[in-house]
Amino acid sequence: MSFDDEMREALVTFTIESLELLQDMEEGLLTIETAEEPAEHINAIFRTAHTIKGSAGLFGLDHIVAFTHVVESVLDSLRDGKLDISSDLIAALLPCTDHIVLLIRGVSDGQMQADPALTASGQALLDKLQPYLQGDTQHSVATTAEKPDHIESLGSPAQVTGNWHLSLRFGIDSFREGMDPLAFISYLKTLGDIVHLTTISQGIPEAELMDAESSYLGFEIELKSEAHKTDIENVFEFVRDSSIIRILPADSEIGDYIQLIKELPEDEKFLGELLINSGAVTQRELEAALQSQSKREVSTANSVQISQPIGEILIEQQAVQQPIVAAALEKQKQIKDKKNTENQSIRVDADRLDKLIDLIGELVISSAGVNLRSQLSDDTILKEMTGNVMRLIEEVRGTTLQLRMVPIGATFARFQRIVRDVSKELGKDIELSISGGDTEVDKSVVEKIGDPLMHLVRNSMDHGIEPADVRLQNGKPAKGTLRLNAYHASGSIVIEVGDDGGGLNRERILQKAVERGMVSANANLSDQEIYALIFEPGFSTAQQLSNLSGRGVGMDVVKSNVTALRGSIEVDSESGKGATMRIYLPLTLAIIDGFMVSIEQSTFVIPLDKIHECVALPTDNAQREFMDLRGQVLPLIRLRNVFNLGGTPPAQENVVVVEYAGNKMGLIVDQLLGEFQTVIKPLGSLFAHIKGVAGSTILGTGKVALILDVPSLIEWVDRKNLVLQQSDVREEA
Repeated sequence: MSFDDEMREALVTFTIESLELLQDMEEGLLTIETAEEPAEHINAIFRTAHTIKGSAGLFGLDHIVAFTHVVESVLDSLRDGKLDISSDLIAALLPCTDHIVLLIRGVSDGQMQADPALTASGQALLDKLQPYLQGDTQHSVATTAEKPDHIESLGSPAQVTGNWHLSLRFGIDSFREGMDPLAFISYLKTLGDIVHLTTISQGIPEAELMDAESSYLGFEIELKSEAHKTDIENVFEFVRDSSIIRILPADSEIGDYIQLIKELPEDEKFLGELLINSGAVTQRELEAALQSQSKREVSTANSVQISQPIGEILIEQQAVQQPIVAAALEKQKQIKDKKNTENQSIRVDADRLDKLIDLIGELVISSAGVNLRSQLSDDTILKEMTGNVMRLIEEVRGTTLQLRMVPIGATFARFQRIVRDVSKELGKDIELSISGGDTEVDKSVVEKIGDPLMHLVRNSMDHGIEPADVRLQNGKPAKGTLRLNAYHASGSIVIEVGDDGGGLNRERILQKAVERGMVSANANLSDQEIYALIFEPGFSTAQQLSNLSGRGVGMDVVKSNVTALRGSIEVDSESGKGATMRIYLPLTLAIIDGFMVSIEQSTFVIPLDKIHECVALPTDNAQREFMDLRGQVLPLIRLRNVFNLGGTPPAQENVVVVEYAGNKMGLIVDQLLGEFQTVIKPLGSLFAHIKGVAGSTILGTGKVALILDVPSLIEWVDRKNLVLQQSDVREEA
């Protein structure tokens, strides 16, 4: 891989991680006003801005550095207590976060230089930050102050005027990883003045052994800066793991410099001279310290020399107290543990993961064919081996699908900003309550559920939650509450969007439906059937239009999007107390456990998580549309008639009792064939209009079987019963 390829790959990593950091920054800004420990949130937000600025500087993205520097300055004042947290300040910072997102996305699209239009809009945002800059009016997105360049090579002892000593030994593969050591050193100038620099060339090999893409140089730097040590460390975030980075205050104890000497790759004598030349220590101090260090070395049983820990030496010299050293060691352990945890995770491209899922699906199909063939054989050993293979494939399938599972909390968190902005637009005080954020769902489901949730959230805020004066008249708090919740239930994920508003107006919905001719005026409908009408195309009960709703567009889109995900939606409402929209979705869209049934020569697959039980159809119930299931009335669907299969039913038919969202229904089939791992193959656009079918799959025999869509079948039965009710009413009239 060439250097340019490495640089492009590093740039992609920068954009991805920066966008993730900005999402966290937005969430932090939205919760900072109500946080119990705001200082912790402020520090996290500041670190995000600082990290993005530093990383952008390494890639020469000066326009991002310039804009982010101003935002960072405001956050720094907030961190130091010079500014108070206020709604106006948060309102000024949130659009800046959005602007940085646009700048980062521009970089991902190849925009490495400042865009005039974005620069102008960015300057307008920074103008709103000027009152918070504590009198500093020199910040501008168009210009950045350059630090004087005082970099020179050491040739003789120099007087130290810096307050930080940096020892840098970049990894030999830095160039291959897309990192230029000089870019890091140049960026240090944005933090202060480099008053002295020594280039360490001891690691350069003979000319014939040199590699042009390898990094051999080290650097000793005296930096004059008012920056915190953490800020300086963050400059080297991208090379910390592969390089040796040591940062010491200029007035550090001698033991610290001894530790530095022993950790760096050069020999002690050379580094000792280097430290003397840089003015960090004197010749006498160095010799005395080295002698003291050697005397403190102790011999073990294996004759290995071990130096006394620096912390103990400092305590003996009364340079530092024992509790401080203990606290530092504990903090060091925490950082190490966190780093080990981070090293256990890797970033995988989504396309590769999708390809892996597809291959696992094909493996499941092929293994089913092998298993079927082995069952027809008399070879017991073959059957046993095939069974083991099937078990392993099932474990691989489950593990692979887990790789695609992500917490839905990140999706929920994005609505913090939406609720804040929309509530201000509506003139309402609305609080968002999130629960179940750690509930995991397939990544593809998360990507497609955002728009339906957006419609539901906006609808609840506009129609559901009343204005403050109305709420107070009804004995409610002036502040409304919008709830987002997620949990697993019966092999599905359930997402709830609820509010504590006035609830749905049952009578008005029914009146509107009658006016539009959707239902008969004398129809006897349940609450659920009436509430379901709001998802019909063009249906709206809004008395006036707004920017958010009232035009009859939105709720039907929600239902169509949810249906496309093989899900369903139901509504619960209580007058005066609020409403809850409940979305049921499959955990994954790729592979499911199914139950095979047959009718004539056709095979169907029913999702296993929707099946409640299987029973024999009573012989005296052959032509009825209902049956008695242990004292309960169970509606029946004869799949033979639904799919026009014809033929003569067998003497003994079977009923597969399915359940979804609390509703039960019986599917009449000829034979029960047992469980089957099903790889879902989507139907082509030609068959998209077919109701009751979620997709198809390939059986081990090579035949194609249809996968039944239980929610749409239940809905089909409900609609059929509704039509029958309306026709009966018309006949009576």
